[in-house]
Amino acid sequence: MSEPRARGAAFSLGVLTLINLLNYLDRYIVAGVVPRVQAEFGINNTQAGALGTVFVLVYMVASPLGGFLGDRLQRRYVVAGSVFLWSLATVGSGLAGTFVALLGARAVLGVGEAGYGSVGPAIISDLFPRDLRTRMLAVFFTAMPVGAALGYVVGGWIGATSWRMAFFIGGGPGLVLAFLMLFTPEPARGASETGPVAEEQIAFLEGLKRLWPNRVFWAATAGLTAVTFAMGGLGYWMPKFLEAERGMDPGRAGFIFGAVTAVAGLGGTMLGGALGDRADRRGPGGGLWVSAAGMIAGAPFMVLAATVSGEAAIFTMAFIAQVLLFMNTAPINAAIVNSVAPSYRAFAIGLSNLTLHALGDAISPTAIGAVADASSVAMAIRANALPVVVGGLILLWGARQARRAAATPSPAAS
Repeated sequence: MSEPRARGAAFSLGVLTLINLLNYLDRYIVAGVVPRVQAEFGINNTQAGALGTVFVLVYMVASPLGGFLGDRLQRRYVVAGSVFLWSLATVGSGLAGTFVALLGARAVLGVGEAGYGSVGPAIISDLFPRDLRTRMLAVFFTAMPVGAALGYVVGGWIGATSWRMAFFIGGGPGLVLAFLMLFTPEPARGASETGPVAEEQIAFLEGLKRLWPNRVFWAATAGLTAVTFAMGGLGYWMPKFLEAERGMDPGRAGFIFGAVTAVAGLGGTMLGGALGDRADRRGPGGGLWVSAAGMIAGAPFMVLAATVSGEAAIFTMAFIAQVLLFMNTAPINAAIVNSVAPSYRAFAIGLSNLTLHALGDAISPTAIGAVADASSVAMAIRANALPVVVGGLILLWGARQARRAAATPSPAAS
């Protein structure tokens, strides 16, 4: 990679990573301001929960459309427009005069973030060669736990004084980042591939037709869905477990668990990126093998986190579990972009986002809550380790399929 191109790629990665951090910050601000919103609008817990549900539903439905547009238009413009839209929606959340208006603003946030979430990884895959791709995606995805933690902080700290100001502070920087995105280089689709790349625009149904027989894509998506289910349930119910079944102060439990998640997410994502690149250089499917190993190894620590009693032991087990689970983020996403042609990568990422949310964190809090009602929160968290093991086994199968696909390339996976 030439020096000017390397500088441009680094600038783009930096802007995209900052946008991703803001992406998760704006998602999770609402969690920190819920009590103040309830007090002002007089809504119950079910209505307050709808603020999170409407975002996830709109985001997952809009993701394939965002990816479809990202495969056809200048991607930097799609990203800039998406960031601008969701930032306006975040600021608009602070201006909402009724609960219905706030609900609508959170829905628009889902539309904006869907356009970005489908396109960002596709841009990075064209900026960096395959032997660096997993590590670069790891940098991009470290923004997930850090942004989420900052969302809790901004919502809780600023929101304690004014919940509206928390949304203003969260949305403002996005308007600047949308402008910066316009000045990032637009890599050609497939620019970092080693072989020839066909320049074509794939129709929506044709994209589905090509992805249907792609076993590596579906294995990676299934594994990512399983870990999203588990992590969504763990994040939702762990504070309740710490308070109700281990007697911790709610504020202390939420703060420590949030800090543990942020540090574990940062470390686990970067570790997974480094190990994934190394494993991929050794052979096809190496990154999926790393992800599978992390998930299977992390499951027992999830069980232990809900079994041990002392605070130090609980948070140590939770930290190790989350490091191992976050290890999968970059390798699985790299496997997804590597398994499809550059001409419809953004669409494939959008479809993967739809699947992982629809079958993952959109339903896991309710499903795990039902198990908790039937037994205990601790037992529900232990049971939550099962989908992690299943996902890891699916990824091992996916790694085997990747080796087979490399030995006998097929149009569906090329």
